[in-house]
Amino acid sequence: MRKSGYTFSIFLVLAVLMISVFPAHAQGQAASSSNVPVTTYVTVLGPKYTAPPALGKSDVIVDEGKQKKEVTNWVPAQGDKAGLLLAIVIDDADTTDLASQLGDLRNFVTSQPDTTNIGVFYASNGTIQKASQFNKDHEAVAKTIRMPLGNGGAYSSIYLSVMNLIKGWPATGARREILLIADGIDRFRGSYPTSPDVDSTIDNAQKAGVMIHTLYAAGVGRAGRNTFRVTLGQNALSQIADATGGEAFFQGFNTPISFGPYLQQLDLVLKNQYWLTYATDRSKKAKGELRKFRVRTEQKGVEISAADRIFVPGP
Repeated sequence: MRKSGYTFSIFLVLAVLMISVFPAHAQGQAASSSNVPVTTYVTVLGPKYTAPPALGKSDVIVDEGKQKKEVTNWVPAQGDKAGLLLAIVIDDADTTDLASQLGDLRNFVTSQPDTTNIGVFYASNGTIQKASQFNKDHEAVAKTIRMPLGNGGAYSSIYLSVMNLIKGWPATGARREILLIADGIDRFRGSYPTSPDVDSTIDNAQKAGVMIHTLYAAGVGRAGRNTFRVTLGQNALSQIADATGGEAFFQGFNTPISFGPYLQQLDLVLKNQYWLTYATDRSKKAKGELRKFRVRTEQKGVEISAADRIFVPGP
């Protein structure tokens, strides 16, 4: 009897242990399954647009609020990961003086690697007019670049045109980036204190994972000569570039004498990008959500530029 009671006690202890351990294990599996990988691409540069030192996965930190997230993948956008769709969008409300800078733009297009597909588009009346479809024949694409119309027919919101492009841009697994050449003034709905379409443009770009670079060029009409409105337009262009991880290029309130130096900087940006994947909590919203995050490194002399929000899918 004593031996039988001892054996029963052992079984009882084991049963209690199994009950306490397995639910915890199941909860751990449930918590793990609630995570989802999200992917974006970022730019890594040294000071003043210089090439950066090599940066490994262990050098990268991703924060969502006060929480550090696990970086699961960090790959240079090179080799079989170098694919890029680059849309050059020129506002037809830019002045025709832009003609003298188009040679720099054509040289930039023809200098791009064969892993880059480039398309040229003109923004007019809130729509997008395609001059060239995305193409690796950069010589052919460069020939489609023309000077803007510089007339009232283009008087609308440049931001409606950009959203029009993004919405019709299917995901391909390659980086998708825009070079927007405009003055940033919303001639349709106004720019004070900012265009009502700026936030919508940012939302659309972030949800689609599109990075937008902006290059200021003076626009036509009274708005283009109004320093106050030009300032507001430049602020909007900077806001869009910052929020999507892109670069904003300006030279005072005038169209730059040469686009060359800025396009060289953009070229360096495109050549120093990384694909980043990290694990985060799945959104509880049925349609997913845009969530704030930050990418940083503790390495000195290195700057990482990324969008300030990333799309996290729902259940």
